[in-house]
Amino acid sequence: MKQYLPSLLIFSVFAAVAVILWQTLDNLFYLVNFLYIGTAVSLGSFLYVRKYRHARRIVQLFVGLYMLVYLGLICRENMQIEGFWYYLFLGVFDAAVIHYAVAKIFGPLVFGRGWCGYACWTAMVLDFLPYKVPQAPRKRLGWMRYAVFVLSLMFVLALFLLPVSNAAEVMFWAFIVGNLLYYAAGILLAVLFRDNRAFCKYLCPVAVFLKPMSYFSLLRIRCDTTKCVSCGRCERVCPMNVKVTDNSRKRENGTECILCMECVKECPKKAL
Repeated sequence: MKQYLPSLLIFSVFAAVAVILWQTLDNLFYLVNFLYIGTAVSLGSFLYVRKYRHARRIVQLFVGLYMLVYLGLICRENMQIEGFWYYLFLGVFDAAVIHYAVAKIFGPLVFGRGWCGYACWTAMVLDFLPYKVPQAPRKRLGWMRYAVFVLSLMFVLALFLLPVSNAAEVMFWAFIVGNLLYYAAGILLAVLFRDNRAFCKYLCPVAVFLKPMSYFSLLRIRCDTTKCVSCGRCERVCPMNVKVTDNSRKRENGTECILCMECVKECPKKAL
């Protein structure tokens, strides 16, 4: 029973957030929303303990499709970074702002870039590509994510500075077009660099929020150096090129870890 405590804890945390937001904002949506996501994540944790190999992918699909199809396309909420800027400038504490606050700004202080591994609807698609293990050394192209970050901010600022009468409609179509561009760019980068996660490493603007907070993350992959035999298998399978055997917070690509647990599953000595 002890091994299932993390699943119960995860669900309890999401349930607490759901009830607090429901009562604070007097909106039943937040109760249903966070209970759904909490159920999906705790289910994934349960399946992982049961050694089901596709546990993480199950969570990705449950959460990613929910946010892309239901929140984005059906409810017409722009859940991309542009939506965050838009609602933030409107002064509306709504879906996109709450989502970013919980999953991408303050949440990473606890679970690092777990969002990228278990909930991102862009990575959900890119992880179906065949390049699950990076085939080449990491490139020095991380500056591109900052360029996209600035462009997203400038786009939303333009909506407020120019006389745009149908800004909400523009934001909905920006969500659709933006996702298509992200998928196209992600697939192109994956093929060029033979790396499913090339988009996450070089182009994703959300990483600008995620990286500094992830440095202080409470949940981290740690190595028991008394068991480690330095075989290097964990680092070869890491999709984000993290130096996982280094326990320092300054380890190479340490803020890139998406908690996918591939290194843990690969370790022959159970040192991680």
